[in-house]
Amino acid sequence: MKNIRSILGFTCLAAAAATVGAQGFRPGTGITDIMRSGPRIVPPPADAGRAGAPTSTAQRPAEFIVALVNSEPITNTEVQSRVQRLLRENAEAARVPRAELTKLVLERLIDERAQLQQAKELGIKVDDLAVDQAEQTVARQNQISVVELRSRVAAEGLTNQQFRSDLRDQLLLTRLRDREIESKVKISDVEVDQFIRDQRSGSAANAVPNINIAQLLVAVPETATEAQIASLQQRAQQLAARARAGEDFSKLVQESSDAPDRAVGGGALGLRRADRYPELFVEAIKTTPVNGIAGPVRSGAGFHVLKLLAKNQPGAGDAVVTQTQVRHILLRNDPKRSTAQAVAQLNEFRTRIQSGTADFAGLARDNSQDASAKEGGDLGWSRPGQFVPEFEEAMDRLAPGQISEPLVSRFGVHLIQVVARRDSKLSQAEQRETARAELREKKLEEAFSTWAQETRARAYIEYREPPQS
Repeated sequence: MKNIRSILGFTCLAAAAATVGAQGFRPGTGITDIMRSGPRIVPPPADAGRAGAPTSTAQRPAEFIVALVNSEPITNTEVQSRVQRLLRENAEAARVPRAELTKLVLERLIDERAQLQQAKELGIKVDDLAVDQAEQTVARQNQISVVELRSRVAAEGLTNQQFRSDLRDQLLLTRLRDREIESKVKISDVEVDQFIRDQRSGSAANAVPNINIAQLLVAVPETATEAQIASLQQRAQQLAARARAGEDFSKLVQESSDAPDRAVGGGALGLRRADRYPELFVEAIKTTPVNGIAGPVRSGAGFHVLKLLAKNQPGAGDAVVTQTQVRHILLRNDPKRSTAQAVAQLNEFRTRIQSGTADFAGLARDNSQDASAKEGGDLGWSRPGQFVPEFEEAMDRLAPGQISEPLVSRFGVHLIQVVARRDSKLSQAEQRETARAELREKKLEEAFSTWAQETRARAYIEYREPPQS
């Protein structure tokens, strides 16, 4: 596994504050950030995204080509559907003049099209199983079933095929960017030393903190009446009052939360950078002390009661984090074994382990295709952010002793088992690795901007008629 949160690392993968009508961009970011943000995120954009896609209930704009990217057209419909989605989802977008917003969207689409073409040229592919898992992740983030997700997607004017095509494109782009950028970013020991000094001296007071939030969700059905919503809000308020009165929050979550993963970790979503949490959650706990209760706050999923479990600055010497001891079996994709065959084999392993006829460590030693095989698949004690987000999201949903279903990642297919968890202060070496990861994240953002410009410069771009709403 690589020590970088690159693929699917949006806003926290375990959190569920976004609605399906707000896929792709984190609420509350500036419009410049919105347009620059790459699809390192799940859920992906849920715009119509292709010529001829419906534009929900808005009047359909005239159809014509507005630009060519290496002879591939971008249509007026594509631009306007993306604009409409931004306007629905982000308050910042509504403050931007329509002509400027339309221009920004067109430029973003040109960038994406050039990058997708490069992914195709390099032979990068995303199979259906990876798309299936991305769809399931979107549903989990929104605290809904896949069936309800598809219903909401249809209400946005998208077919399921179009939505899955968008998911596939986002996965393609992240895999391309990881391949083209990751190896070029290096962090020196001198930079790590300076980062830690800055953290401890307070000169990085504005650095993004790490936080861990636990949530209790009172779900609100999409078809709920005003009376039902009021009743559910009252229930959430009562649960918040009980939490503030000192009742065990983890027990309240297990007994009363509507979140699908309520049985794991007492509702804890995991220690990670605050900007990987939904803005709604971050704002709600801004003035909340550690172990304090915030909310209920309303999202598209329902009413959330939040408990701030931890808050610290990256690199701080007294930082306490939740560490997970985890092991895995990795089967890589190769010409002799398809992803579907790897999934089937790992499902067989899972059945044998759970029935007691095989041992996880033994199967890992005999079959895992990475360096951890000789250790029985043991990856040691991991800190938040150490693994790629799709692996970490699956790991965080497991209680100690549980085994995941096969997980498709860019490395292959994994079977994951959580052995144990603990709260621990970081050792000096771990502090340095955490600092290195934070610095790497920043450099990756800078490297992505340069790479995107270079990719665009290599493409032939021809502007046609200006987009019209």
